[in-house]
Amino acid sequence: MAKPLTDQEKRKQISIRGIVGVENVAELKKGFNRHLHFTLVKDRNIANPRDYYFALAHTVRDHLVGRWIRTQQFYYETDPKVKSRGCSVEEADDWLRHGNPWEKARPEYMLPVHFYGRVEETREGSKWVNTQVVLAMPYDTPIPGYMNNTVNTMRLWSARAPNDFNLKDFNVGDYIQAVLDRNLAENISRVLYPNDNFFEGKELRLKQEYFVVAATLQDVIRRFKTTKKHGSGRTSFESFPEKVAIQLNDTHPAMAIPELMRIFVDIEKLDWDTAWDLTRRTFAYTNHTVLPEALERWPVELLETLLPRHLQIIYQINQAHLDRIAAFFPNDVNKLRKMSLIEEDGCKRVNMAHLCIVGSHAVNGVAEIHSNIIKTQVFKDFSELEPKKFQNKTNGITPRRWLLLCNPGLAELIAEVIGEDYVKDLSQLQKLVDFVDDAAFICDVSKVKQDNKVKFAQYLEKEYRVKINPSSMFDVHVKRIHEYKRQVLNCLHIITMYNRWLFHTKRSAVAPPQAAPGYHMAKMIIKLITSVADVVNNDPVVGNKLKVIFLENYRVSLAEKVIPATDLSEQISTAGTEASGTGNMKFMLNGALTIGTMDGANVEMAEEAGEENLFIFGMRVEDVAQIDKNGYDAMVYYQNIPELKQVMDQITSGFFSPKNPDLFKDLTNMLFKHDRFKVFADFEAYIKCQEKVSQLYQNPKEWTKMVIKNIAATGKFSSDRTITEYATEVWGVEPTDLKIPPPNEPREAIEETARALKKL
Repeated sequence: MAKPLTDQEKRKQISIRGIVGVENVAELKKGFNRHLHFTLVKDRNIANPRDYYFALAHTVRDHLVGRWIRTQQFYYETDPKVKSRGCSVEEADDWLRHGNPWEKARPEYMLPVHFYGRVEETREGSKWVNTQVVLAMPYDTPIPGYMNNTVNTMRLWSARAPNDFNLKDFNVGDYIQAVLDRNLAENISRVLYPNDNFFEGKELRLKQEYFVVAATLQDVIRRFKTTKKHGSGRTSFESFPEKVAIQLNDTHPAMAIPELMRIFVDIEKLDWDTAWDLTRRTFAYTNHTVLPEALERWPVELLETLLPRHLQIIYQINQAHLDRIAAFFPNDVNKLRKMSLIEEDGCKRVNMAHLCIVGSHAVNGVAEIHSNIIKTQVFKDFSELEPKKFQNKTNGITPRRWLLLCNPGLAELIAEVIGEDYVKDLSQLQKLVDFVDDAAFICDVSKVKQDNKVKFAQYLEKEYRVKINPSSMFDVHVKRIHEYKRQVLNCLHIITMYNRWLFHTKRSAVAPPQAAPGYHMAKMIIKLITSVADVVNNDPVVGNKLKVIFLENYRVSLAEKVIPATDLSEQISTAGTEASGTGNMKFMLNGALTIGTMDGANVEMAEEAGEENLFIFGMRVEDVAQIDKNGYDAMVYYQNIPELKQVMDQITSGFFSPKNPDLFKDLTNMLFKHDRFKVFADFEAYIKCQEKVSQLYQNPKEWTKMVIKNIAATGKFSSDRTITEYATEVWGVEPTDLKIPPPNEPREAIEETARALKKL
C-alpha cells in the first residue's frame, strides 16, 4: 500500500513555481486554490493528481481567455485574412471521459449538416431536398502564440442528433430504434479512422469528411459576412479569396470544393463562372503521398446516395475541365481519360486528388524530392498544363515543443552558448558549428543525451516492466506501420545481429506500433517484430547486449520521452515513397544521428548537414525506377546473400513461431513475390551501413561531434519557416511582428495596433 503523502509533500506535488513566464506567481496560486475549491469542489486532503491538473489547467486558461477575447476583438477590428486548416489490437481511447478543461462548447453556433435526399430542379435552380440532418456542435480550443499575446481558435465539431431522443418512438415501444437513430448520427464524430475496407466503413468515413468541411464552410461564410467594417455584413463575395484561404491537407477535405460551389450557386445565387473563379482562388492543395492507394477515390454509387447534389457539381466541374483539355489537346482521348475527375475502369470513382488539383490555385508537396515526383510523375499531365501551379513547401517542426518542452536539458545547453533567440529563429543553430571541437561542449551534449536515456530507461522499467541498458545504443524506429516504411528491413537486421552473436555495440531497438485497423500486412509485421523480441530478449547468451522493445499506444507524450533519448533514428523507406517525414527532423534536432535512404526530407537533411554526417545507404529514386523497368526478382537477392537467406529461412521454418510455423506465410510470400518496396534489394547495403554506425558509436567523442553538426543544421526544418512560406507564397498573407495589446491595456490600444497594421 502506498505511503500517505505529508502536507509538505502535497505542497511540493502541486507547486507552480516551475511554470515559465508567468506574470504573478501569487495570483496564479490564488487562482489555483479558487478552482480547486469552487470549480472542482475539492480540498487538498481528498484531491488527486487529476484534480491538481484540472485546477492548474483552469488557472492557466483564465490567463489565456483574456488574450483569446482580445485576439478576436482585434480580428473583428482589422478584418484580416483567415486560414482554415483533418498483430495489434485497437482499443477505444475515451479521452473525454473526464472532460476537457481547455475546450469551450459553443451551442449557439450549432449548424445543420445534410446527407442523403434527392435533387429537384426548379426555376430558382437546383434544390437538395428530403435530406437527413445531423447537427454540428462546435468546441473551441484556445491556441496561444509564442510570447506575442495572440490566442487563435481551433474549432472542432461534434455530431449531434437533431432531437436528443425520439420520444414518440420510445412511447410506442420502439425504444431500440429511438436509441439507434441517435447513435447513427453521433457515430460520425465518435470513431476516428473507421475501417473502410467495407461499404459501411467507407460510408462513415465519407460522412466524417463531409461533416467537418460542411460545418466549417458554413462557419467561414458566417464570419466573412460579419465584420465591424461592413456593419450589418458583407453582401458581395468579390473579396472572398482575399479574406479566406483554405488549405486542403491531403484529399480528406476535398469535398470542400463542391460544397463551397453548392453554397455559392444554390444558396448565395452566384452564377457558375463567378463561383468557380472564387472557389479556385480560395483553395490550395497539399499532397502528402505518392502511393496510389492512399489517394482517395470515392465510388460514384456512394456519392450518389450520400451527397447527390455534390456529385452533380463534380460532374459539372469535370465537364468544364475536360472541355478545356480537349481544346489544348484535340483528339487525345488518352489524356482525357488520365486527367478526368471520374475514373471509368471497373467501378466508377471520383479521383479526389484530381478534384483538389483542378479546384485549387496552388498545389505543393512537402519535400523537394516529393514535390518533384508529383510534378514529373504522379501529376505530370496536370503540371504540364499549369506548371506555375505546382510548388514545394518542405515540412517543419516547432522547436518550442520538440526541443524546449521535451528536451529542456539540451535547450538550456544550447542557450548557454548561442543565446535564446534561436527559439524564434532556428537558423541560429548554425552558430553551434563553432563548438564542434569544443571539448567542454562535446562533454555537455553527451551528458544531456545520457541523462535522457537514463530517464527513458527508468520510465520503461516503471511503466512496462522492461529493463534496458542505458549505456546501449538506443536504435529507434517510430513510424506508422506500413510496408513502404520498411519496418521489416529493420527487423531483418535485428535477426542478423542475433545470428552473428557478435555485439561490439550493445543495442536497444525500440519500435512503437501504429497500424490501421484493416491493414492485415501491417499487423503481420507487428507480430513478426514481437515474436523476434520474445526470442531475442529471453536468450541468456544475448543477455542485455541486444534488446527489442515494442511499445504500446505510441502518442505525442510518449514521443516526447523517446525522441530525446534516441541515438540512432531509422528513416529507411524505399526511395521515392516517403513524402517528407517530420519524425526525422525531431530526432535530428534532439541529437540523434540518422540512418536512412535518400527519400523524403532525408535528402534536404543531408544537404544541410552534409551527406557524410548521416548514414545514407541504398537505392536512389533512379535506381528504383531502373529496377522497376527491368523487373524486381526477390529470389536473386535471397540466393546470393547468405545472411539474408539464413534470416528468411528462420522466419519461414517457424524459428520465431514454433507453435505455428506457418504464421508468417503471408508476410514471406509478400516479400518473395509481391514486394513493391524492394526490401531485399537494400538489405546488404543496410547491413553494411549499420556496421559503420556501430563502429562510430564506439568512439563517443566523434559520435557526439557528428551529433552537434546535425543539430546545427536543423534550422531549415522549423515550422516557422514552413508556415511563413505558405503565408507569403500561397495564402497571400504578409507576416507581422506587431503584438496585440494584453487584456489589461485599454481598448484604445487595440484600435491603435489595428491602424498600425493597416499602414503596413
